[in-house]
Amino acid sequence: MTGVKLLSGGNPQIAKGDGPGPVMAWLDAAPDWRGSHARAVDELVSDLVPGVQRAVRWNSPFYGVAGQGWFLALHCYTRFLRLTFLNGAHLTPLPPGPSKDPNTRYLDIPETGIADDAQLRDWVRQAAAKPAWDGF
Repeated sequence: MTGVKLLSGGNPQIAKGDGPGPVMAWLDAAPDWRGSHARAVDELVSDLVPGVQRAVRWNSPFYGVAGQGWFLALHCYTRFLRLTFLNGAHLTPLPPGPSKDPNTRYLDIPETGIADDAQLRDWVRQAAAKPAWDGF
């Protein structure tokens, strides 16, 4: 996508918006392998979570379930694509990356890709089934 500013670490600057349009704009603008990995995560979430809701907030795509809140967000960094499980402290096993927020856990996907696809699928299913962040 042309005309989209890439912020520090390569994260696309996309205006706040609800629905698949802003998320698709973010995915189209995400650079290199990070964009490919982000598209794969988007497809995985679409396959596993019927009726998933999408939005862009703070230049990041968010995924949620109506009535339960947002459970996942994506963000590009220079060396990885970060998946933020907003209710990650309630997943088993815990995603590896701790956060200052006691409910949040991270999974960083490097250029080499997702290390354990089955585990990622399980975390997405678990996260979508639990109450999540309803902060906006």
